[in-house]
Amino acid sequence: MKLFYQIFLWAYPFAASILAFFNEKAKKWVKGRKGIFPSIEQAVQGNTAPIIWMHCASLGEFEQGRPLLESLKKQYPNYFILLSFFSPSGYEVRKNYEGANHVCYLPMDGPMNAKKFYDLVNPSLVLFVKYEFWYYYSLEASKRKIPMLLVSGIFRPSQIFFQFYGGFYRKLLSHFSHLFVQEQSSFDLLKSIGLESKSSISGDTRFDRVISIVQDFEPIDAVENFSKNKQVIVAGSTWAEDDEELNHFLHANSNVLAIIAPHEIIAERLEECLKWYPNAMLYSEYHALFLEGEIPSHVQVLIVNNYGMLTRLYSYGTICLVGGGFGGDGVHNVLEAAVYGKPVLIGPIYDKYLEAVELVDNGGCISVENALELEAELVILLEDASAYQEASVAAKNYVFAKAGATKTIEDYIQANLLLTN
Repeated sequence: MKLFYQIFLWAYPFAASILAFFNEKAKKWVKGRKGIFPSIEQAVQGNTAPIIWMHCASLGEFEQGRPLLESLKKQYPNYFILLSFFSPSGYEVRKNYEGANHVCYLPMDGPMNAKKFYDLVNPSLVLFVKYEFWYYYSLEASKRKIPMLLVSGIFRPSQIFFQFYGGFYRKLLSHFSHLFVQEQSSFDLLKSIGLESKSSISGDTRFDRVISIVQDFEPIDAVENFSKNKQVIVAGSTWAEDDEELNHFLHANSNVLAIIAPHEIIAERLEECLKWYPNAMLYSEYHALFLEGEIPSHVQVLIVNNYGMLTRLYSYGTICLVGGGFGGDGVHNVLEAAVYGKPVLIGPIYDKYLEAVELVDNGGCISVENALELEAELVILLEDASAYQEASVAAKNYVFAKAGATKTIEDYIQANLLLTN
């Protein structure tokens, strides 16, 4: 398996360099890694503070690790924070994140790159979020006796770690000092491969993150004006499959407004949304008119063409639709909507996501198979106050009952003296 892993480490950048000619995301991935080591060297040059390094695959994992990172920054202000990403969708949105001293792409894994990275950074603590696993980076941390924690990990029986041929990857997991997992089944899987002593159930730090967003809520004036005293559907992280299911309802119900936040903010996708939905306008255009005091009255649907607002947009919805559940890898983050005490609708593909499964089970989230079921549920929630209230309360109660994962990990760090003031 080690040979296959090394082939992957060579093939991935090669494939990305080819795709970069046709794909904007691949282009950013390749471009972002040019001159990466000199930029890291410059960032840490002259730094005498100990370093906390957090690595996230993408934007979702960053939001998951963020409450821990920000809490550690408050408790240990003398530490230098290095934040790295694998994907452009994380780096491009958070490259100017003020909570870190330096934000960068992670150099591709490999024995030389890992050694060079650790020689430059020499972190006091390494935090990997959810499911980022890189063999040589974890091996190098283990060799140097640098504590390395997995934050909010989640595991499934189908993963390679738990197959008879997965010894190489099981060894990778053994490099971690401790693995904090979200729930019992993940812990049991780690126990089955002999990692019980360095594993524990912490819960999911995403609950702490979404709760903090509500507590520190900053209104969006243009959206507040658009949605005031109206029934509004906020559809977040949508793909074309989600649009197909929702657009008919909006065409048939002109009194219901919608805010659509596509998962990908690229020209082709935005143009697609403008064609799908009735009386649609890009948010940037609406916002410009709002600032000038010229509010168009015909707009039924706002298409959001920026990143970073979705976690607040859900607060303006009467009902929230979380995209991804009608195709691909499944539904996106349902917690960002549920925390506001709003009924959440999703497609049928959600079984990989524990929080979605549990929200469906407790009634705070409703899964629908197709456009007809979606329309039926929307009508019920918009017209039946009792059904609406029941789903709203169930959603909010579920999220707030799950808080506390951040403190659990902090307590471990403090008890084991992994950081000092």
